[in-house]
Amino acid sequence: MAFEIPKQKYSGAIKTVTIGKGDKAITLGGETSYPFYVFEGAMPHKPRIAMEVWDKDPGEDWAGPAYAAIKDVAKDPVAWAQKCVKEFGAEAIGLVLVSTDPNGDNATPEAAAATAKKVLAAIDVPLIVYGTSNVEKDAEVLPAVAEACADKSITIGPVQDKNYKKIGAAALAYNHSLSANSPIDVNLAKQLNILLGQLGVKDSQILVDPTTGGLGYGMEYSYSVMERDRMAALTQEDDKLQFPILNYVGQEVWKVKECKQTNEDAPQLGDQTKRGILMEAITAVDLLLAGSDLLIMRHPESVKMVKTIIQELAG
Repeated sequence: MAFEIPKQKYSGAIKTVTIGKGDKAITLGGETSYPFYVFEGAMPHKPRIAMEVWDKDPGEDWAGPAYAAIKDVAKDPVAWAQKCVKEFGAEAIGLVLVSTDPNGDNATPEAAAATAKKVLAAIDVPLIVYGTSNVEKDAEVLPAVAEACADKSITIGPVQDKNYKKIGAAALAYNHSLSANSPIDVNLAKQLNILLGQLGVKDSQILVDPTTGGLGYGMEYSYSVMERDRMAALTQEDDKLQFPILNYVGQEVWKVKECKQTNEDAPQLGDQTKRGILMEAITAVDLLLAGSDLLIMRHPESVKMVKTIIQELAG
C-alpha cells in the first residue's frame, strides 16, 4: 500500500498585494497553506527579494564585505539602485532614507522626496521607501515621498501606531501601499492592521513588517511570532492577519559584531566575508520558512543563495 502524506485543511488564505507598476510589478501573498507546503495548498506567488540601497554613503557603518560589493556606487543612490537591479538581480529596491535621521544629517523631507523620485525614475522594478523609524520625522518625510511619487505604486514605511494616520492618509491620497511595522508581537501587528483599515486603507495596500531579528540576535523570536501569525491567518480565519509579510533582513544581520569583526579581529570565526554572507542567507531562509513574502537583503551573494533555495522549494 502506497504511503500517503496526511494533509491539513486550511480555512483561511493570505490576501494578495501588488507593488510596483508595469511588467516588473510584483504580486505577493495568495498562499492557502503554510509556507512551501505546496502538497497541501497553493503558493501562487513565490517570495521575492528586494535589495537595500541607502540615500547616503554608508562608509564604515557597513561591514567591509557588504560595503565592498557597492563601494563604486555608494555615493549615488541612483547608480546603486541600478547596479542592484542590473548586476545583482534585485526584484525590488528598498531605499532607506538614512540621511533624514534627526540624530544624524537630519535631511529635509523635500530632499528625501527628491532622492526617492530620482531612484524611482531610474529603475523598472518596484520601489520600497523606508524612513529611519523615528516616529515624528517619518511622519514628515514619508508623506512628502508619497506626494513626489504620486500614483507610481511605491511602498512606504515603516508605518507605526504613533504615526499611521498621517502616513496612511498620504498612501490613500497618492495610491501607495504601506509597510505596517510592529515590535515582534502578533496582537500589536493585528491592532495596527485594524487601525489602518479604519482609516480607509484597503487590504490590498498593506504589508506586515513584524520586525526582524538576525541569526543569533532574536531571529528565533521573530520566527515564532511570524509562525503564530500564519497559524491565525490560515487555520483560525483571522482576516486581520491575512497579509503578506515583509522582512528587512540586511540591516539586522550585518550590524552585529560577528559580521563586522575582521579576520584579524576574530580568526576563530573563520573568513569574515563567508560568515557574513551565510548569516544573512540563513536568516533569510529561516524567515521564508516562517512565512515571509518579501525580503530586503544586502549582500549580492546572499541574494543569489536565497533565490536558489526559493526556486528549489517553490518549484
